[in-house]
Amino acid sequence: MDLRKLKKLIDLVEESGIAELEITEGEEKVRIVRGGAGGKEVVVLSPPTLAASLPVVQAAAAPAQAPAPAQEEAAPVLEGHIVKAPMVGTFYRSGSPGGKPFVEVGDSVKAGQPICIIEAMKLMNEIEADKDGVIKAIMVENGQPVEYGEPLMMIG
Repeated sequence: MDLRKLKKLIDLVEESGIAELEITEGEEKVRIVRGGAGGKEVVVLSPPTLAASLPVVQAAAAPAQAPAPAQEEAAPVLEGHIVKAPMVGTFYRSGSPGGKPFVEVGDSVKAGQPICIIEAMKLMNEIEADKDGVIKAIMVENGQPVEYGEPLMMIG
């Protein structure tokens, strides 16, 4: 399942008020649960999906479930705050081509610290962390177009 489809499903759960959504496409399976700690979503992906779409939006702890196959037990779940794109444009992790990225997964950030750039209409817009924490996931590939409100990074 591609990352854009996953993000749209998360937005759908967020807007609709449904508690849980589970989708299976072939061997790939995605389960989104709303209402974890602080009303955050939970996204659990089966390993074939993880390999296809690297860092993925994941938040809060999943509710207790009956024992699942070993395949699902290996699916990681992260918790944190999602930084969303404030505009449409092209996502860049560094200030210049080939430059050092602003942040990596595991880096500590402070509110107001630049974490990426979105290029819109030939203007480079620095996107800043909106809270203190640690970068848990980067959900967009360098050079990829982003939509308004699209999740960029998770800060835990």
